[in-house]
Amino acid sequence: MDPYDIRLKNGLRKGSLTATSQRLEASVGYIETLRVIEPFWRKKKKTPFRGFGLGSMFYGMGNTGISNPSWAHVTLREDGKICLHTGVCDIGQGSDTVLLQILCETLDVSEKDVALVRADTDLTSDAGSTSASRQTYISGRAVYNAALKMREFLEKEGFYRKRDIKGILDAYKDKGYPVFEGYFDPPTTALDPETSRGIPYATYAYATHMTEVEVDTRTGYTKVIKVYACHDVGKVINLKNVKGQILGGVAMGLGFALMEEYIPGKTRSFDNYYIPTSMDMPDVEVFLVEDEEPTGPFGAKGVGEPALIPQAASIVNAIADATGVRPYELPCDMERLKKILKVRR
Repeated sequence: MDPYDIRLKNGLRKGSLTATSQRLEASVGYIETLRVIEPFWRKKKKTPFRGFGLGSMFYGMGNTGISNPSWAHVTLREDGKICLHTGVCDIGQGSDTVLLQILCETLDVSEKDVALVRADTDLTSDAGSTSASRQTYISGRAVYNAALKMREFLEKEGFYRKRDIKGILDAYKDKGYPVFEGYFDPPTTALDPETSRGIPYATYAYATHMTEVEVDTRTGYTKVIKVYACHDVGKVINLKNVKGQILGGVAMGLGFALMEEYIPGKTRSFDNYYIPTSMDMPDVEVFLVEDEEPTGPFGAKGVGEPALIPQAASIVNAIADATGVRPYELPCDMERLKKILKVRR
């Protein structure tokens, strides 16, 4: 059966049950990611030693079946700026930018009107770990909830429509500026230890990658030519950040599939732990599906780890398509692929 057709026939969609018997009710964009990739799959041209592969995934946002909340606080400073206090630690994924965008969008203010205090245990509340692709979804919703409280307060007091920042400063100068707290903990349930049933995640990200490779059967060298990557992210908050995450995930997946291997006692440093460079990167086309998540900020979910997950599988499937043999061990580097091809001969 065609690799695309089997995914279309069996893929998750609204109403599907997961392996833990969770029924997927909203924001299930997997089939749409397949539909976006379909035209490229149908028009592919098979030539000797060139192959095409698909990889798909779904991934839960946040920690598995346990409480993983986040708090955020919004207040006004003496200089008139609206200040967001969040415990989120931005480790390069761009959460600082995204959280401030959520704040600005909720309050309908510009970036010059806001300030950020983050990841300071003396001044910020717990936002959970920067892991599990959770910060845009969970902390983003906490920021949205805090900003919404501030907006409702300002509307009630008559300051919001007039944009009367000076009036607010004068009114609360002596008694202190109000602080608005936002909180969000995704609705999940623990997995039953006897049946393994439960709702481990409130929402999931979905993706499909298609990869084109060319294999030199004499040397075992695999060149990744082209990648088409389509992700259901719920709602795009920052387009550059989302595309950057996906490009980074493709690079990491390429390394996982073809070169990265740590052998205890043998792998000393980067002189024998190989990672992709710019010379290894293929042309990547990114496509986005926005099947909005009702519990996320403006419908957003996440894309951090999901960007990596389907890539290695799509490369290995492309190698199998190009050579007629299927690797079962990663990385499928030159030495391993040569051995596999030699056995086939």
